[in-house]
Amino acid sequence: MITRVQGFLVGHANDFEGLTGCTVILCPPQTIGSADIRGSAAGTRQMDALVGLHIVDEIHGVCIAGGSAFGLDAGGGALEYLEERGRGFDVAITRVPIVPTAVIYDLSVGNCRRRPDKAMGYAACQAATGQPQGDGSVGAGVGATVGKLLGVQQATKGGLGTSFLEGPQGLRVGALAVVNAFGDVVDPETGTILAGARRDPDSHEFVNTVMMLRQGFVRTRFAEPNTTIGVVATNARLTREQAQKVAQMGHNALARTIRPVHTLFDGDVVFVLAHPEVSADLHVVGVLAEAALEQAILRAVQSAAGLGVLPAYQDIYPGGGGPNI
Repeated sequence: MITRVQGFLVGHANDFEGLTGCTVILCPPQTIGSADIRGSAAGTRQMDALVGLHIVDEIHGVCIAGGSAFGLDAGGGALEYLEERGRGFDVAITRVPIVPTAVIYDLSVGNCRRRPDKAMGYAACQAATGQPQGDGSVGAGVGATVGKLLGVQQATKGGLGTSFLEGPQGLRVGALAVVNAFGDVVDPETGTILAGARRDPDSHEFVNTVMMLRQGFVRTRFAEPNTTIGVVATNARLTREQAQKVAQMGHNALARTIRPVHTLFDGDVVFVLAHPEVSADLHVVGVLAEAALEQAILRAVQSAAGLGVLPAYQDIYPGGGGPNI
């Protein structure tokens, strides 16, 4: 539903055997972008154009992929696709597309040798459309998991979610989130755990990661990193600095729905993409971005499928018998 912000396209490429995938968000011309990174285990490329006094002020797309650092190769496929279509920063002899890319760690879920690559990034661009494509275990959300204090074998399936909100005077804000968090995903109104660390591999009972940490239970060895990546798209006129402020406000959505969040094990990133069509107050955009991203995070776990590897929200709360945000 992020594509209800006119001009933005979303495409997915899925590997349901290797349990990984990638997602691209292609931007309309003149889109301004920025980002805010708060996790300590982020894997990214082409981020410099989003912050500071960079010569480039137009963003052509965002790529999100599984595969940890290996998955950054998917961004190259998006660059090739856009260059072929004349999109990018003009360097006289060609155009160089600006496609910031961020990855999640999903190597522990499927085949760790099957990673998103340049071909998969290109395929995701070919599949990009302005039509809704559904949420859950698609694209970069195929291998996503949630709640890994006790290891991935006691986690719950994560996924990809989208949402859309309208504001005053024609303002539109959409969001997309890939949820692969170390912490538990909770209902922000009640604190009920929707997806998270489970008591044992066969259990549907959550242990409550925050409570275990407060009691002194910690990881004693290296384990899989985690990441939640959010993308906010809007038709508001924003400068790069204003877009960065909206990205900072967007992290409030992660703080409300993921506990704990922004840990040493997470690579949490929020992107903001603004296609200038309407004037809007920065705080209005920020509040809508936070709300849209919150909805996208919840839909990511509520729509996820277990894919035969881990229980998902729909397995733990079958038939809508549990919380439904």
